[in-house]
Amino acid sequence: MDDDSRTQRWERWAALPLAGASLLYLACYAVHVLAPALPRPVHLALRSLQLATWALFVADYGVRWRLSGTGWRFVPRHWLDTVVVLLPLMRPVRLVRTYEAVERRRGRPRLPLQARVIVYAGLSAVLLGFAGALAVYQQERTAPHATIRTFGDSVWWTCATLATVGYGDVAPVTPWGRTVAVGLMACGLALLGAVTGSFSSLLLQRFAREGDRDAAGPPG
Repeated sequence: MDDDSRTQRWERWAALPLAGASLLYLACYAVHVLAPALPRPVHLALRSLQLATWALFVADYGVRWRLSGTGWRFVPRHWLDTVVVLLPLMRPVRLVRTYEAVERRRGRPRLPLQARVIVYAGLSAVLLGFAGALAVYQQERTAPHATIRTFGDSVWWTCATLATVGYGDVAPVTPWGRTVAVGLMACGLALLGAVTGSFSSLLLQRFAREGDRDAAGPPG
């Protein structure tokens, strides 16, 4: 059995467990950020769960690296996976691949390519936006002269940033908050471009099919 087949089998087998671990990581981080008044042992338990799930991400990365048989070339070829391992808060974005892995088990995807891109982009925006809002809120809530004081402010700012609107009524002032902002801006532009391009392609294909039917005329 070749390396590609082994890698695909591993990815299909690990997709659902890793998706659950990703949601658990995000849930632990959300509770840690949104409920700072919880007892210290609870926060230590949440940190321990986050560390355990991150260890699973690292193990998955190592297994796929080994199965690829490409050595260090695996890193640039799978740059998103590398970023996710280094920044595990972005791991929930990988959840969008769970649908693809499940559909592979059924033989073929049910949605056309353009529709899948739109669905993936929408899920990515929601997950990335929630994670980004948590990260910015954690950095900004106690900063001097901060305008993001509540989680609601952070969610509003995140939505405006991902939508590339940028009202400017609230904005991060800390270095780490602004670093997250730059990442969200880049992701927002990429997701918006993916959705717009896929939707335009889907419309053009449908118009082309209707044009072909009109040109063919009614059936004789």
